[in-house]
Amino acid sequence: MKEIIINYAPQETRIAITEDGALVEFLIERKREKGIAGNIYKGKVARVLPGMQAAFVDIGLDKAAFLHVSDLTAGPGDLHPLLTGTEDEIDFERPKPSSRRRLPIERQLSPGKEILVQAAKDPLGMKGARITSHISLPGRYLVYMPTMKHLGVSRRIEDEKERTRLKEIVQPLLPKEGGFILRTACEGRSKREIQRDVLFLTKLWGGIQNKAGSENALPLIHQDLDLVARTVRDFFTPDTHRVMVDQAKEYRRLLDFVGHFMPRLKPKITHYTRPEPIMEHFGIEDKIRKALERKIWLKSGGHIIIERTEALIAVDVNTGRYVGKRNQEETILKTNLEAAIEIVSQLRLRNIGGIIIIDFIDMGKAANRKKVYDALKEAIKKDKARINILQISELGLVEMTRQRSRESLENLLLSACPYCDGRGRIKSHATTAYEILRSVKKQEAHLENGKRVVIRVHPEIANFLYDEASESLDNLEREINRKIIIKVSQDLHQDHYEISAL
Repeated sequence: MKEIIINYAPQETRIAITEDGALVEFLIERKREKGIAGNIYKGKVARVLPGMQAAFVDIGLDKAAFLHVSDLTAGPGDLHPLLTGTEDEIDFERPKPSSRRRLPIERQLSPGKEILVQAAKDPLGMKGARITSHISLPGRYLVYMPTMKHLGVSRRIEDEKERTRLKEIVQPLLPKEGGFILRTACEGRSKREIQRDVLFLTKLWGGIQNKAGSENALPLIHQDLDLVARTVRDFFTPDTHRVMVDQAKEYRRLLDFVGHFMPRLKPKITHYTRPEPIMEHFGIEDKIRKALERKIWLKSGGHIIIERTEALIAVDVNTGRYVGKRNQEETILKTNLEAAIEIVSQLRLRNIGGIIIIDFIDMGKAANRKKVYDALKEAIKKDKARINILQISELGLVEMTRQRSRESLENLLLSACPYCDGRGRIKSHATTAYEILRSVKKQEAHLENGKRVVIRVHPEIANFLYDEASESLDNLEREINRKIIIKVSQDLHQDHYEISAL
């Protein structure tokens, strides 16, 4: 049973998507940090880099956007769209691209040239947005691609009769330019519903072209739907049990939106009116906190650990408290099978992208390794992100990549620790205490005769100096022939201290 839970506030909107009570997606959009993926801009080329076959384009943001030559429309023969949020639905049986070679980017673009582009990925960290000139306009049932003459069907629609029916409906509606991809939500829809979506999308593109053709056009030509509308458009399907929203105005807006695009589902929109916050009521807050932890416990008693490095994500599987009932191989197999499902769930929930290495517990039997790999492949089918996965090795390692389309949950909700620079560890009490004693001895030569030494430290370090290092402190006083006074300061971090003379 799938549910969509919407928590609206003026400063931010949070959306939780649950399946059978388990949190599978958590989306957040803050007013000050609103995403730009899907927006269409009239940009101006700032720099062309022949060595990288790329260009930086000014689209009115703080950082110039990145455009690779493969994302540049050179003509109707180029068939390499970078669709926003619909890669999972593309039928890969595409017509062959034109045999003519793609022109180098320096022969297509020059500084100052204006170009119509779409944001494919939001800015990530220090990187600017990724853009493409292959425009894609997602509707409820179809995706319109003005730069690509092709008709495709979502690969998630497996019934050949249904695929043929849908193509026969859309084929006569194809405009002179552009093509369509029929989304998964298109399955079972009537001819009238599909035709209405085609008409809406082609009119939308006509308006975008007219706006872009104006000499006084602002960089932002078309703004994609906000988070709530996008989520309802992409995730609200007939198998959804209900959509709950906790704000009256947003509830009415949602009713209007759903009534226009999917009137059959309108009765499933519910206004949450209880005094308890909606995310607390459904236990979402606790699930989010757990999704930010390094260690995730499995039901059997085993656990997985997710570590982020500069280059990749490492996932380690351990038996933990689980000791099994029969033999070691069976215990390991059960833990790995459970971990495979949980790992995919965590990658999806945390929106982890890039290179991922999974270290399963070593299995002696090749048949067991295949069972774990098959379980991982099956779990991945529920993930909309594009994933490439290699076979499990004899050492139990799986290498995979997952599409990175937006900031991870960790980057959205957390920031690096200012004390440890994101390492997650600080100096021990002993290390800091003995460092202080060495610093006192080093500075003693610069103090005037008769002066006492005052050390300001964190309470935990003060306790260590008085208890564990009291003998060392006495020896240092005798060595420098000065009285050492320790003062406690709650304002100081455990790593920091101040030494002065009194």
